[in-house]
Amino acid sequence: MKVSRSTFYAWQAKPVRLLSDEQQALNRKATALFKESRESLGYRMLAKKLRKEGLTISDYRTRELMNQRGLSVRQRQRYRAPRKDKAISTACNLLNRNFNPLAPNEVWAGDITYLKTPEGWLSLAIVMDLYSRRTVGWQISTEIDTTLISQALMNAYYLT
Repeated sequence: MKVSRSTFYAWQAKPVRLLSDEQQALNRKATALFKESRESLGYRMLAKKLRKEGLTISDYRTRELMNQRGLSVRQRQRYRAPRKDKAISTACNLLNRNFNPLAPNEVWAGDITYLKTPEGWLSLAIVMDLYSRRTVGWQISTEIDTTLISQALMNAYYLT
């Protein structure tokens, strides 16, 4: 190992350094804040939050603490909505950009949007009356399919 005998015995005689109560509290607080942020805080923002909590800590010390505790930032992937072939999903333009009908329930328009919930992504289909600009029907589902659209239309039909 090429270590001198005196260095080995000095290392062996060195007492095990226990963490102070203050250091243990700091470690627990930093880990808790990091977990609350869903592992998205880097060392600068974590140090800033710890200072807001009344603790005195530098960015460098926070970085060392994160390395010692194995806290590394997890980058989340950007959500991309599933896309279909544009030629297949384009419908005929029946309105010809005339979005001002003369009577209620003469023209309905619909749209689908995604909602992020704690359980996952949901799809919301809305049917709107273009005369009154009010939602006349809607339906929520985990899947985008014909039943989602038909249920939204049925809800609009029975509610008006």
